[in-house]
Amino acid sequence: SNSLLQLTYAFIDHCIASSTKSPPFKIPCVHFIDAGLALSYSQQGSKAPAKGGSKAGLSCAGYLVEELIEGGHDEFVKFIHNMDSNPLLYYDNYHYKVALFFAFTQHVQYIKTGGLAFISDYQGSTELLTDPQILTDPFGEGEDLFGDGNIECTVCMFEKQHKCNEFCRWLG
Repeated sequence: SNSLLQLTYAFIDHCIASSTKSPPFKIPCVHFIDAGLALSYSQQGSKAPAKGGSKAGLSCAGYLVEELIEGGHDEFVKFIHNMDSNPLLYYDNYHYKVALFFAFTQHVQYIKTGGLAFISDYQGSTELLTDPQILTDPFGEGEDLFGDGNIECTVCMFEKQHKCNEFCRWLG
């Protein structure tokens, strides 16, 4: 998902550099949360040092650690889900413009990958996103590349469902 989002920002940067006019709107600056795995080790039963001088131990717990999205439920927004390529929010919602930007990112990703893939299930805050879903239409039957959330028909229907917005129209 990070690669597809960076593909979009590289495209935007190229368009801005090639244009004589600045965009007539603010381009949201978002990224996906950083995550990592933290392992806890027990030193019991370990007598000899392992390679590198540290003592070997048994892994006793693992934790998924990720950035905190500030604001809790008040700031957490589901912008676009993976069943449709249009914003979930209404035009009078404070976050609607960001949702339009995410619909635009899908448009860019769809075009740049030749209709093969785009990010969906945009959710989080207006700056920090979590738990994206990459949608693709697998070439082979039964090959599910990105889990149960990969709704192939959303990719097949993208050109019919997507509604170009001010971000799409600005870039042509």
